[in-house]
Amino acid sequence: YLSRILFFNHLWSLINEVQGVVLEFGCRWGPNLGILAALRGIYEPYNRLRRIVGFDTFVGMSPVTAGDRGGRMEHGAYSVAPGWETGLRELLTMLEQESPLGHLQCIEVVKGDACLTFPRWLDSHPGTSVALVYFDMDLYQPTYECLHALDNMDMLTRGSVLAFDNLNCPEAPGEMIALVKALELRNVRLQRWPWCGRTSYLVVE
Repeated sequence: YLSRILFFNHLWSLINEVQGVVLEFGCRWGPNLGILAALRGIYEPYNRLRRIVGFDTFVGMSPVTAGDRGGRMEHGAYSVAPGWETGLRELLTMLEQESPLGHLQCIEVVKGDACLTFPRWLDSHPGTSVALVYFDMDLYQPTYECLHALDNMDMLTRGSVLAFDNLNCPEAPGEMIALVKALELRNVRLQRWPWCGRTSYLVVE
């Protein structure tokens, strides 16, 4: 777990001077959101524009499609306790209240299929740029749809960071297939951080 904290610290160091919000797709129980909230408090405690938004179904994986063939992904896997999103929001609110701008809500949790909720979120937040996106949905369809929406809405800037939890993972091939289809692998420089072997990231150039 320490290597994951340090990995997110590395990602944050890359966006310190990049304007935009931070998104996580596939937050499940919320440990990454907690890390991101802490990093925001350390590096940008007075930056009210650095919002953090987490997306998840909270009922497990859906849909598992042909794009996930050969993997071990199953419909409903990685679900959480019923109503957990309410508890997660309460925990994140308590974290926010300990910050210098504790009266402002800068962390949001969005429940539902990101293929549907993310476009709606984009429509309700016009004029938003994205500094960091972390993909941990494991599946082809939602990963592709969200990558495509980000690119299509022109929300990424030079220096924006796209990070992935399961690229090159045989148990979850859909994430890599989605990246290849959405951005074309030869057009990006895919990087890894040496002390957290399973994760990957790229910086928009």
